[in-house]
Amino acid sequence: MDNQNKSSVLQWLVPTGIMLAVVVGMLVSFSFKSNKEAESAVLKSLVASAETYGERFLNRLDGVSKAGEPVRILLENEGVQDGERVEELLGVASTAAGVETVLFSDDKGTAVDQRGNTLNISETAWFQEVLAGERTYIYAKEVASIAVTKPISTEGGQSYLILLYPMSQFADMLMNSGFDSSSFLAVADMEGNVLGASGSSTNGCLKDGNLFSALEPENKDNVRVLRNRMGNGSRGNLDMQTGSQSHVLTFVPLGSNRWDMVLGVSASYVDRQSGYLRSTTKNMVVSLLIVIVVFFCIVMVINIVGKIRSNEKKRELEDKADTDLLTGLNNKLATERKIKDYMAQNPNKQSMMFLFDIDNFKKINDTMGHAFGDEVLRSLGVQIGAIFRASDIVGRVGGDEFMVFLKDITSDEDIMKEAGKVEAFFKSFQAGEYVKYKATASIGVAIFPQEGEDFETLYKAADQGLYKAKKRGKNQLAFYRDRASAEQAAGN
Repeated sequence: MDNQNKSSVLQWLVPTGIMLAVVVGMLVSFSFKSNKEAESAVLKSLVASAETYGERFLNRLDGVSKAGEPVRILLENEGVQDGERVEELLGVASTAAGVETVLFSDDKGTAVDQRGNTLNISETAWFQEVLAGERTYIYAKEVASIAVTKPISTEGGQSYLILLYPMSQFADMLMNSGFDSSSFLAVADMEGNVLGASGSSTNGCLKDGNLFSALEPENKDNVRVLRNRMGNGSRGNLDMQTGSQSHVLTFVPLGSNRWDMVLGVSASYVDRQSGYLRSTTKNMVVSLLIVIVVFFCIVMVINIVGKIRSNEKKRELEDKADTDLLTGLNNKLATERKIKDYMAQNPNKQSMMFLFDIDNFKKINDTMGHAFGDEVLRSLGVQIGAIFRASDIVGRVGGDEFMVFLKDITSDEDIMKEAGKVEAFFKSFQAGEYVKYKATASIGVAIFPQEGEDFETLYKAADQGLYKAKKRGKNQLAFYRDRASAEQAAGN
């Protein structure tokens, strides 16, 4: 039965353990992948945000260009020579485009603004780019503005309508963005020069107005990667360190003049956003782990309850197998086995064995009937079992033969006391519910381990005591040691 229980436990425990290990492994792997995916999703969202800001910036420049288009057409069509008319039209362009400065310049760099001021811009680097005519949007470093240039053909030669979009207006781009206070947005060229910035003006990434020079001392390898990617028109994210601050730089090409929109956020912001995305996955993983643990506990409880029931059933079966059906006492096999087990475990603890049978039991069966004989045995089993301790072994070992094994009897006084108790029992023993019948017994007693160190020897000693009691006339108790003492005296 024990082997069956162990086999049964293994049959569910091994597959359940393997399943649990596999599921936990899958959940851990899933959690790890989810963490990576959450971080990747945040980085992708930063790229998308930078692209959105880039589109918004280009839309502003495009709006300036569209606002100046009607004025360009009028200047070209009217071929104006009147300074007041030019100032009027430039004023219209300034108001429509929302810029403070609009210039009308000839190809020599002599320009006039909407206020009638005359300027010489011929020596500026950005005007040389205007003359090259390769770009619509040109960064005018001297005035920190983007020159939105519109060529005009007049009778006097090539002229230009120039609307200067101040990059100071770009500073409001990150307002209400949701990023933390250390975030920034910048427009940078291929050399890393910052054309304009929005957000944190104290961020170390913007030091001296150049991304590369500000970051290179602490991020040499990553700055090299940043140069290459910006030069190749790529987009992506890179980790950067400035002092004690960690940043994630996101860069996307603007598609104009090879400028890039650069979004810088703190690494802690990325961690927080990743944490928000991971929280759902984490809660799901925790919930699944709880379900698995609960399931495992339920299986354990079911197994334990099943084992308890199995053990109870096993004990019931053992009790039935060990029980004499007529008397309710131990049967012969159970009595012998239990006594042998006790002897093996307690070889030096003094105990005593009673062996007795009913006097003239055959006569009881012949005169009173076998049913009444069974009633005598049944009554004897009930009554004799009640006068001993629960730990003592009481059994029926033959038709009318009974055995009692009293454990741990420490003194001769206790031996005599127990012997007297058994004698007294049979002096008053009666059987039968309606017809009371007084049955007597002959009793033999042997002491363990002095008179037998094993069951067979002790049984023979008790049997000799029983024989002695019968020989004396029955209805009495005799010790084996009395016989041994008598034989010793006769030998002397």
